[in-house]
Amino acid sequence: MRIARVAHPQGVAFVAVHGEEAAEIAEHPFGTPTFTGRKWPLADVRLLAPILPTKIIGIGRNYADHAAELGNEVPAEPLVFLKPNTSVIGPNVEIKIPAASQRVDFEGELAVIIGQPCREVPKAKAMSVVMGYTIANDVTARDLQKKDVQFTRAKGFDTFCPMGPFIETEFDPSDVRVVTELDGEVKQDGRTSLMVHDIPALIEYVSGVMTLLPGDVILTGTPAGVGPMAAGQTVSVTVDGLGTLTNPVANR
Repeated sequence: MRIARVAHPQGVAFVAVHGEEAAEIAEHPFGTPTFTGRKWPLADVRLLAPILPTKIIGIGRNYADHAAELGNEVPAEPLVFLKPNTSVIGPNVEIKIPAASQRVDFEGELAVIIGQPCREVPKAKAMSVVMGYTIANDVTARDLQKKDVQFTRAKGFDTFCPMGPFIETEFDPSDVRVVTELDGEVKQDGRTSLMVHDIPALIEYVSGVMTLLPGDVILTGTPAGVGPMAAGQTVSVTVDGLGTLTNPVANR
């Protein structure tokens, strides 16, 4: 099922997208969704971020080529950081460059959406707690990351976590292409099969640290090719089977 969160003439709703039609989901999209019967042409609604998580868990240096391009070692265990949910924006919303940073980078990623409360999930059962997958851009103030020697400020600014456009619930994430373009020029081009720690391993590790709740997001890491964005540019992240997430860039 393809799930979106949209603004429609009467408010905001989760919907199931069938072709060019959006069917309203009653209450929430977790488990087996039920429907209200209301429908809109997809062209008549505005796509929002497909989920508003309680937390966003980022995984650093999960592609060896990206670790190498920044001069870092590949970690033996997943390198975990958090992004605030206030950093989330949807498709076509501006990424705002803060005055505090002189270099803000794109980082195209596959994102995992958790579908049920879970803790200490063994790797063999990890995929059973996944609701679906979407596209994310782990926007990072690279100069502040180096200055602070930790990630919170550099990755936590408002608008620094674009997500969307949809959540796909029937999707094989094991070997798909992740491409980031800046003003139409390809900057990143990797495959999820090259992750150092695969998705089951990430879920096992993260859920061993903290309880995961429905809608929580795990960003699975970014391939090599990260680089700076500037006001007036447009960044797009494409994941095979999930579509394209596009956001313009502006000064805050």
